[in-house]
Formats: sequence, C-alpha cells, structure tokens
Amino acid sequence: MSRRYPSSIAGPVEHEFVVSRSRFVTTAHPAPDPAAAEAVIAEVRRRSWDARHHCTAMVTGVLGDQARSSDDGEPSGTAGVPMLEVLRRRDLTDVVVVVSRWFGGVKLGAGGLVRAYSTSVSEALDRATVVRRAARTRVHVEVPHADAGRVDNALRAWVQHHDATSGDTVYGERAVFEVWVPADGIPALETELASVSAGALLPVVGEERVVDVPPP
Repeated sequence: MSRRYPSSIAGPVEHEFVVSRSRFVTTAHPAPDPAAAEAVIAEVRRRSWDARHHCTAMVTGVLGDQARSSDDGEPSGTAGVPMLEVLRRRDLTDVVVVVSRWFGGVKLGAGGLVRAYSTSVSEALDRATVVRRAARTRVHVEVPHADAGRVDNALRAWVQHHDATSGDTVYGERAVFEVWVPADGIPALETELASVSAGALLPVVGEERVVDVPPP
C-alpha cells in the first residue's frame, strides 16, 4: 500500500465569524515553509493593524512534521493550539492560518475562546480547495514537433484515468512532455506511448517526488 501524505490548500481564503460582538477574521494561506508562513502573518498584521490579537498556527513539511502556534496575548492555550488542532484533524500541511480578533466588549471565557478560534478556522477551511498529495515518479518523453499535438492529447487523456498529473512541457528542438505517474502505472504509460507512436516513443523514467495530484 502506498504511503499517504497530508494534503494542502490550493489558494488563500478569508472568512469572518462573529460571536458576542467580537469579530474573528481568519486568513488561511498556502505556505511551503515557515519563512513563507511568517511573511503571510506579517502581511495580515500590516493589513489588519487595528485588531487586538493575531493568533496563528502553521504546519509545514511534506509529512507535516513542522508545526508552531501563537496565542498572541490571548489566555494560554485558548487560540493557537486549538487552531493547530483543526489543521491536524484535517491532515493539512504547508498551510498557515491567522485569526485576527477585534474585541467586542464581552469576555468569552476560556471555553468560549477555544470554540470561537476553532470554529473560525474550521469555517474558513470549509471554503478552501483541498489539494491532494501523493508520491509520483517523473516520466518525460521527447517528441518531434510534428507529433506534439497528437501526443499531448493522448497524454492529457491518459493522466485523467491513471491517477497521474501533467508536468511542464518544454519546446526546443523537440517537444518534451513531463508526467508524474504512480510507480505501478509506468508500464501502462509505456504501452500507451507505444500505441500512439507505433513503438517510436520511449519514455525516460526519473526521480520520485511528492506532488499535487487531482482528485481521484
């Protein structure tokens, strides 16, 4: 059985949640590493400078093995850790969430804060597009320009039915197509290429990497 990897989100989302007149605005943003996450946090702080708190949580790394959070002045354990738990429960990585709070004059208590921060992050992530990740092997094939259109169409159709994804295409003296394929799908790709080229095309198998893949 192939190893399962945490998912991520396709792009930034923002969501506002109000409880007892306090506004909680969550920004969820892709972040491939802690430095990128810190840049997102800094931008939210700059943009929402008048908020009382900017509580944060981030998970990064292919395996989601790097995590940190901050209560930013809220009572210890009432904001950052609950936010981080939402990311963990959803099995996400390479993502940062920032919840900016404008105090509404009514104290929520520890339990109320935990619920508010958790709910705000959960509702924001409900609006995000989740990107699945999996280990795939790079395969590239060089094609004469005269055959590029036909092979391109064949590859696009093939990846849609074999849990694979297309990579970059480079046009030089020949067209070079790149696809990321499950290891056990390489023989089927070789067969497909042989079929569309009367055996003339030979794919070159490269490294394995964890990449974004389309939904099954």
